[in-house]
Amino acid sequence: MRVLGVDPGLTRCGVGVVEGVAGRPLTMIGVGVVRTPADAELGQRLVAVEQGIEQWLDEHRPEYVAVERVFSQHNVRTVMGTAQASAVAMLCAARRGIPVALHTPSEVKAAVTGSGRADKAQVGAMVTRLLRLDAPPKPADAADALALAICHIWRAPAQNRLQQAVALHAATARKGRTA
Repeated sequence: MRVLGVDPGLTRCGVGVVEGVAGRPLTMIGVGVVRTPADAELGQRLVAVEQGIEQWLDEHRPEYVAVERVFSQHNVRTVMGTAQASAVAMLCAARRGIPVALHTPSEVKAAVTGSGRADKAQVGAMVTRLLRLDAPPKPADAADALALAICHIWRAPAQNRLQQAVALHAATARKGRTA
């Protein structure tokens, strides 16, 4: 499974591609940051984020895109920019028919470090270890993008089984009502 992780942001949008399957060593395919100038007009910044993500999709051809789920913060301006960059990433994937998964920051931290309250340094250290890298990816947005991809690879099999069970239960329930 090849996953593009996206840590959305308007100034720095972390991107990272990881390949592998749950229970086996994972491989980092690429990592980076799509940057936009803070003084640029919002529309131009969103276009720059789109172009950057499209380049990553073209170059790495992921099977899935994992995006950090936007959560409430005190700074509304930051939340808006993050949500807008997140929507751009989802749109780029949807346009290509690539499934998108959203993971909360605490889900990602728990998957990668074992604690949903881990700090950035702990996430970076575990990403480095799990992917057998020489040093943590910089900036932290890049490491977070890799953590999102890792989280998705590890969680997807269980999520798929759960979705199949729910669908089967719903189908059985509908069948029972029509009989």
